Amino acid sequence: MCKSKIVAYKIIDYFIFTLLLILLFIFILRPIYSIIRTSFILDGQFTLDVYRNLFSNNIRLIKNSLFVATLTTIISVVISVNVAIYASLSKGKVRKILILLLMLTMISPPFLSSLAYIKLFGRRGFITHELLGLALNTYGWQGIVSMQSLSTSSMNAFILIGIINRIDKDIIKSSLDLGASTSYTIRSIILPMMKPGILNVALLTFVRSLSDFGTPMTIGGAFNVLATQAYLNVIAYSKMELAAAICVLILIPAVIAFTQYRIFTRKNILYVQNTVTNDMFNKDADESIEVSGFLWKFIQIFTSLYLFTMIIQYLTIFLTAITKYSHGEMYFTLEHFIHLRKYLSDSFIRSIAYGFITGIGGGVLSFFISYYVEIRKFRASRLIDFVVTLPSIVPGVFMGIAYILAFNNKPLELTGTSAIVILNIMFRQLPSNTRIYNANLSQLGPELADAGKDLGAPSIYIVKDIIFPMSKTAFMTNFVNNFKNTMTTVGAIIFLIYPGKKLAILEMFSAIREGKYGVGAAASVMIIFITLTINLLMSRLIMRWKNVC
Repeated sequence: MCKSKIVAYKIIDYFIFTLLLILLFIFILRPIYSIIRTSFILDGQFTLDVYRNLFSNNIRLIKNSLFVATLTTIISVVISVNVAIYASLSKGKVRKILILLLMLTMISPPFLSSLAYIKLFGRRGFITHELLGLALNTYGWQGIVSMQSLSTSSMNAFILIGIINRIDKDIIKSSLDLGASTSYTIRSIILPMMKPGILNVALLTFVRSLSDFGTPMTIGGAFNVLATQAYLNVIAYSKMELAAAICVLILIPAVIAFTQYRIFTRKNILYVQNTVTNDMFNKDADESIEVSGFLWKFIQIFTSLYLFTMIIQYLTIFLTAITKYSHGEMYFTLEHFIHLRKYLSDSFIRSIAYGFITGIGGGVLSFFISYYVEIRKFRASRLIDFVVTLPSIVPGVFMGIAYILAFNNKPLELTGTSAIVILNIMFRQLPSNTRIYNANLSQLGPELADAGKDLGAPSIYIVKDIIFPMSKTAFMTNFVNNFKNTMTTVGAIIFLIYPGKKLAILEMFSAIREGKYGVGAAASVMIIFITLTINLLMSRLIMRWKNVC
């Protein structure tokens, strides 16, 4: 190959790497800097007045947020631990049914639980009013904690199932074969090995609860929290400096939680086997372990109640979408879906279009980042990895307001455009996307790229003809994740979308806020259907590629 082509390929290679650095600086570091700066700089002067006002006037909101987050964390961890142990130790068919239901909750809109709560336990709820004849005010911290616990338990259970699946099953079988009871094996072997995962889900739940404004606004009643106040300061009062200070305050426990998790997992790395991937439906996972005893019965009953609650929740949403209650009678109707087709069809088309753009764009962006970190191992790899991790630390509310502050003026004025929404979703999903690619590329190893170089192939051909074709499964997995998050994410993008360019999830939120529960339920059913369809199509494509390989 001539020297001119070699030089040209090297220029392209370094251009892509430099472009990645610039993008990370602009769309991750700059927004974080902007929101922190806004909370400390007032009229061009450094001041702590915003924080003084925050602590003096909003101490009740801080206490409310910490109270709800703590209680939600405890309940969610208890639920997810029991569900994860049952799903991991039960027989194959039961396990698959449970995991499929958990997967359904993963692709559901975030306000689905709140909508079901209103229909069942609201002032005119089916259970409280129709069955029990009660006129209770069920809005408040009880509803917030209940719905946040249910909505976060599915993701937590998935994480813990992955932890248990990486435990050597021979250890559990050996314990049982040596005469130990199931209760003793769970208490003395499984739970200690789950400690890194339990800490992880506890910290994640605490941060997610602190940054959740949708649930308190929907069923919180007069009980307000910090995240809700941050939302109102932006949408209603235009007090950006106070909203920024609240976001920075929420960021502090998020950073502490993330740091403690990293320290703990490094110390306890030997708890689990060093496996890269985790297939929830593999054959080894279907090998049931004979379990019995009081603790196992308790876990079975607890998990059954959880499943019953989730089934009731989805049935309530579905019935609300296809029925209407009038003059004491419930009757079938498609009125809510007709309303969606007439007035909200544009928002669904826009959501699907955004989903495909973020799926493809986010997949390509995260691939190149992982390639330079895992395969090329540039000197700045550790710095890149740290910057990419930042969006997973900061809450969604923080990132949404940060984008407003960072891209509201020239030279990069993006507010009010589709680009700011798409870019926000793409960079918010970078941590999870790069982790999937990193797992895939670490299996390939840098030796594969070195072999291509030894044969005279330039880096651009190694990427195009070797690395990327062997990462197709990871790319499609990231596409599905990005599409799903585009269809269901609210926390960040609610601050970035103008009224005329709403997405389907925000139309659902508005419908629930306005008391149009049938329309909200119909919107949630459509969101689940669209997301599930894309998931099934891409999963079938992934399985076909795996069989070919």
